[in-house]
Amino acid sequence: MENLKDILLRNGFSFKKQFGQNFISDTNLLKSIVSLAGIDKETTVLEIGCGAGTLTRELAAAAKKVVSFEIDKKLQPVLAETLSGIENAEVVFRDFMKTNLPELEKELGHYTVVANLPYYITTPIVMRFVEESASADAVVIMVQDDVAKRFCAQAATPEYGAITAAIARRASAQIIKYVPRKMFYPVPNVDSAVVKLTFEKDRIPVKNAACFRDTVRAAFLSRRKTLENNLVNAFQLSRESAKDILARANIPEKARGETLSPEQLALLSDLIFELHLSER
Repeated sequence: MENLKDILLRNGFSFKKQFGQNFISDTNLLKSIVSLAGIDKETTVLEIGCGAGTLTRELAAAAKKVVSFEIDKKLQPVLAETLSGIENAEVVFRDFMKTNLPELEKELGHYTVVANLPYYITTPIVMRFVEESASADAVVIMVQDDVAKRFCAQAATPEYGAITAAIARRASAQIIKYVPRKMFYPVPNVDSAVVKLTFEKDRIPVKNAACFRDTVRAAFLSRRKTLENNLVNAFQLSRESAKDILARANIPEKARGETLSPEQLALLSDLIFELHLSER
């Protein structure tokens, strides 16, 4: 393929700060990402943020089918060039966050998500799949390296947070590649990493997904406060009820939310649901 900068220049494309656009053109790096993502001829890929289509090309070469969402319609002439002759890739110029995911999943069947996104939209995209997807097998996403560490963190570490626990309920998370900032055009201010979230059925079972979500939020509501205080405030529990739930879960009375593993948070969630929410 012709030099990416030349293609962008010829088509009069200008980068838009609000879309956080940073493209990769290094073929070896792109092939490596596709390989590590586990894409093969049986895989349907949902790509979010196809940019200039460089990763889309490599995905299409390896996959059964690629459906790519791109929010910036000004990339249409660029993609017409970079994806010329590729029959198994379809580009949808639409904001993915405004797309009906259940309807899309009916069309796709089982699929793998691949995304190189602006960092501000990363968490909402990931959480959409964690909370709503019924048929995603994996999410492979490029994020800034500190976010990657949060996705994969262990309990009681500085990186561990609500997003870590939310992901862990449905998927295992692994950093599969580090990508230095110099590999992007234009060059961003941070290094990146590729994280693979592999969905597993009933990975951490919970009695009520909404209650688990609320329990996780409560646990990390204020890191300065004890878990007991956060539960009292978030669920309007009496002090005695909060103490009772913690005792039943074998959680120390003065524990803080960030010290609990996702499994402990799931148990806590089940107790809150059973004892205080199921009959409301």
